[in-house]
Amino acid sequence: MSSSVHRFSVAKSEIAANDADMIERPRLQPIDTSFSFKNKAYAALKSVIVGMDVYGSRSEIRLDERSLASDFGISRTPVREAMAQLEREGFVRSVPRRGVYVVRKTKREVIELITAWAALESMAARLITENGTEEEIASLRKMFATFENGEVRAHLDEYSEVNIEFHQTIIRLSRNGVLMTLAENLFTHMRMIRRKTIGEKDRADRSIRDHIHIIAALEARDTVRAETLVRDHALGLAEHVAKYADYLD
Repeated sequence: MSSSVHRFSVAKSEIAANDADMIERPRLQPIDTSFSFKNKAYAALKSVIVGMDVYGSRSEIRLDERSLASDFGISRTPVREAMAQLEREGFVRSVPRRGVYVVRKTKREVIELITAWAALESMAARLITENGTEEEIASLRKMFATFENGEVRAHLDEYSEVNIEFHQTIIRLSRNGVLMTLAENLFTHMRMIRRKTIGEKDRADRSIRDHIHIIAALEARDTVRAETLVRDHALGLAEHVAKYADYLD
């Protein structure tokens, strides 16, 4: 092979290798790490807000951006972005020249939330009677095994969490992705009011009875009864709020 032909072959090989490199190594932009910080700040803030006794006092709850950023060990920018997302979702409100405050829903707003939830959860109950497995439905009954003998008053805080888990599970067992997405943010708001109302009047005792009847209807695959019981149970909470929750006004 002549030297000129050899040089041509080498050059051609180098071009092919360079072309392969261009195909296999796409041009990437630097990763924006603030996005991760913003998500983490959002999740942490939302968890804190949901855990607050928002309706236990009429006092406003102010969130300090500078203090939160210091506590999280991050800059104020991702905290500010997280606050903005929480405001879009209705958890906080920004007041010019005053700061950011946790939102306390009015009585009317809470009743509207519960009414919307009643529609979603009753449809979830219908879907469970059609598609739920025996094991899944049995898991609902196991939640209440320790509360069926009149012991709820001694374990009210524990029952409050079981109550919340029960309703979340009903939604999850529907296996309807759109329904679950719609219910997720709605239930986060309702979680706070459920925790507040479960200890009022005879709500806890009535809640257990309602849940046991709901589970029995699901076990029997009685679609109409399960759907009706779940809807009436939720609307019972709305009725309670309308009648007794003066602290929301």
